[in-house]
Amino acid sequence: MPRGRYSLHDPHDHTPLGEEHFQCAPGPSGWRYVAQRTTPAGGHSGSVDLALDDLGRPIRLELHAGGWQIRAAALDGVTWVRTDPTGAEATEGNAPAHAFTGTSPAFLVATARLLRLTPSPSATRIRLVSFTDPVLAPRTTDQSWALVNSEAHATDNGPLTVDEYQVTALDTGERHTVHLAGDVVLSAPGIELEDLATPPSTFP
Repeated sequence: MPRGRYSLHDPHDHTPLGEEHFQCAPGPSGWRYVAQRTTPAGGHSGSVDLALDDLGRPIRLELHAGGWQIRAAALDGVTWVRTDPTGAEATEGNAPAHAFTGTSPAFLVATARLLRLTPSPSATRIRLVSFTDPVLAPRTTDQSWALVNSEAHATDNGPLTVDEYQVTALDTGERHTVHLAGDVVLSAPGIELEDLATPPSTFP
């Protein structure tokens, strides 16, 4: 069960945004990721709880940030309920998308798991609903993903396969690189792996 800590920063000006203390593991029904988020000063700023089925589809997502809450799942596309800080009102949303995304590294692992790409220069398009910080506002976004390289590296715990993805935001054309090892993000824009207590899990 990988357990560790990511630091998060603005990918454009590198302003620190805080940290995400996480643990994740594959299970009989898929994969689960839970995390607590902190501010740069160390205060609690939110949480992430994401569960995927064995096909990589989000069967449960719960986000907390800025007093707002999201509960969501893949249902008729994707469906979510967003609750305001007072808890007085809840707004339901639905979109013809495949999954969710956001600033948590969990979403990069989840998208890669859903696509299950093989190394190829050709890209695969995917539609996602993004929940933007700090108020978890939903926004539909289209991306393309290509697995451009998959390479095994020798470690003390045996070979570690690192996958290099090229991800393009189709609305802006902005392109960036994501490196994953199993269910851990090694590097991505705005994300640095600072600490990892146990090796990444490998998916079957």
